[in-house]
Amino acid sequence: MLREVIYIMRVRIPIKILENNKEVLTSVVANRLLLQMSNLKACEDGYMLAVTKLIRIGLVDDEFNSQHIIFPVKFCCQIFTPVAGEVMTGIVHKISDGGVFLKSGPMNMIYLSSRLMPDYHYVPGETQRFIRDDLSKIEIDVVVRYVVFGVRWIDDKWREFRVLASIKADGLGPVSLNGLDGIDL
Repeated sequence: MLREVIYIMRVRIPIKILENNKEVLTSVVANRLLLQMSNLKACEDGYMLAVTKLIRIGLVDDEFNSQHIIFPVKFCCQIFTPVAGEVMTGIVHKISDGGVFLKSGPMNMIYLSSRLMPDYHYVPGETQRFIRDDLSKIEIDVVVRYVVFGVRWIDDKWREFRVLASIKADGLGPVSLNGLDGIDL
């Protein structure tokens, strides 16, 4: 689900990049905000996709630091949050006998359990895959349409949502992309 959220972030500006007259330009603050956000990647609200509006740059914080000046910045940000029941597509990047791992947009940890793939059976070998009686296959680099079964925010070194997926419904499963090679979702 996409939505817009208003945040306030404390942006650190190194003293060494200030102009000769010691003024801090709005463009410098905006660039540092984007840099800090790129290091953050995601928060409990979702994956931060883009800053859509810079609302206000506050006055310098009173915290003394000889290396940085800190400004509170209020901005509007576009957020992507995976929600249970949402239908999405992803690309298979890893297969095990218990299920497959998918990537979809900014999400790298989508697990499709073999229990949530009705009528698919694991086929071990050099090219591992799941195959169904009608010969439809789920293997590496295959695009799969799935429904989000469950979501959990994990605040570890990767700071991301872990998604449990299912293909237990009509219209879900491997997707045929005729003539499209190397698609990146």
